[in-house]
Amino acid sequence: MATRTTVVWVPDWPVVAATTADEVPGHLPAAVHDGRRVTAVSALARAEGVRRGMRRRQAQAACPGLVLLHADDARDVRLFEPVAAAAETVVAGVEVVRPGLLLLPADGATRYHGTEETLAERLVDAVARGTGHECGVGTADGLLAAVLAARTGAVVEPGASPVFLAPHGVTELVHATVTPEAAVEVSALVDLLHRLGLRTLGAFAALPPGDVHARFGRLGSWAHTLARGLDERPPARRRPEADLEVAAVLDPPVERVDAATFAGRRLAEQLHDELVARSVTCGRLQVSARTDDGTELVRTWRTDLGGWGGLTAARITDRIRWQLDGWLTASAVATARDRGAAVGAGRPGRGGARPRGSAGARGDLLDLLDADPVADLPDVEPEDEQPVALVRLVLTALDVAPAGAEQSRLWGGPSGGDLRAHRALERAQSIVGGAGVLTATLQGGRDVHDQVHVRPWGEQSAPPREAALPWPGRLPDPAPATVLTVPVRVDVRDGAGVPVVVDRRGSLSGPPVAVRWPPASAPAGAGARTVAGWAGPWLLTDRWWNHPGRPPQVRAHVQVAFEDGGAVLLTWADGAWTCEADYD
Repeated sequence: MATRTTVVWVPDWPVVAATTADEVPGHLPAAVHDGRRVTAVSALARAEGVRRGMRRRQAQAACPGLVLLHADDARDVRLFEPVAAAAETVVAGVEVVRPGLLLLPADGATRYHGTEETLAERLVDAVARGTGHECGVGTADGLLAAVLAARTGAVVEPGASPVFLAPHGVTELVHATVTPEAAVEVSALVDLLHRLGLRTLGAFAALPPGDVHARFGRLGSWAHTLARGLDERPPARRRPEADLEVAAVLDPPVERVDAATFAGRRLAEQLHDELVARSVTCGRLQVSARTDDGTELVRTWRTDLGGWGGLTAARITDRIRWQLDGWLTASAVATARDRGAAVGAGRPGRGGARPRGSAGARGDLLDLLDADPVADLPDVEPEDEQPVALVRLVLTALDVAPAGAEQSRLWGGPSGGDLRAHRALERAQSIVGGAGVLTATLQGGRDVHDQVHVRPWGEQSAPPREAALPWPGRLPDPAPATVLTVPVRVDVRDGAGVPVVVDRRGSLSGPPVAVRWPPASAPAGAGARTVAGWAGPWLLTDRWWNHPGRPPQVRAHVQVAFEDGGAVLLTWADGAWTCEADYD
């Protein structure tokens, strides 16, 4: 008999979290996008025709009044922590499958509360009372059936999950995934099933399990198990291996998320090394912390499909950072309210503005209060406020099983070189500091230099300028592979050996035929390089307002490919050509 599973589901959680953080009115249609496509849509936006996977312009064409919000995993996890805490007031030991979806074993909770319907009612009331969010609760045999039942608040009778799932499309398998990477893999599997004519879960479940595994591999067996109303990894089960635990005492106590995450990163590496050394994997990851006032904070995360590549040290660190962000924010606000109530009772009638612009939600309580209008406590004076501090951090690998029980990928898995490179970077960062090891990412901008954003290695913060904005005058893709810190002066000639210039109309005086570098900066083995093809020019005029009274400076960009291989980006400005970037 399959394990009874209860799911707590907050519809469209990424949109709910984004609108809550940005204070978007609830009557406006909203959607979340990741810079490429829409990833989550509110009910109002769906009614206007907006769908997941649409590009920005498609979504705005379908709904002109659509509010587009940026995707942020850390924000989604941080704001979902109060929902998980509210559910734990009814049932202890809930699992976070992903932000917006909680999982718990129904058998013991049902015996305690009486019936599965009563359990669902109390969970809905607890979440609404504790957070103000509406949620759906479903109970069934297996994870997928419980997730689909939560949409309507249904309780599927024991043994009836296969019948309940049969008419649903195979596209519903995506809702049982844990990570975006797993969702992409399952979407590819769904596309294959559609091309083979298997469009419903019932048709897929009717196939023999051995044939499914032989044809679709490990991922197909996982999907087939869910389609039959079973759960590959139930919420509660007998563990064949002992749990692995690593802990660190934080002395002095840590008050900031970035400092606590730095300690958590070492624990993540240690736990991952333990898993690899013992040749085991884990189905769940438990993050525990103790505050300076003795409060124990515990949260359990469900990992993805397993394997060392699924739960890497970097992914463990991400979960630690997200969880600490949610804990310190929620705990700090609660502490401030309690302390503010006590101070306000002792000092009635006090007022005055509180200074802003301090460290923010990751370490300073003042900005937390400024960001939360409910927690606006003018009675609390700055010298009386103390942020929440952590004194101990523990990571526990739950549902430990031998790694040989699962088939690893033949190609594309993590290599020893990858792990050594990560360790080397983290060791260097621990020596020179977090800002001493930097990585470059793309951000919004018109010029190639403006599009480069440098941030500390391992940090997942969003760039200051969104790349999804229009940015008129921006060069077309692909972006250059290497942007030179200092542009190199070059000489561009046409077929007659005459220098190529850009006239007042923005046109080239002649097609470029050769490009010559100064001897000191010429590419290896290259003097004058022969041009095989070119594109442009693209004209760019920006920041003209910084120099009032002067004519705006116009720059022209030209992409040039050479006969000996390679390509560069040339820029015409102030009557001269420079090489600004290289293409692979």
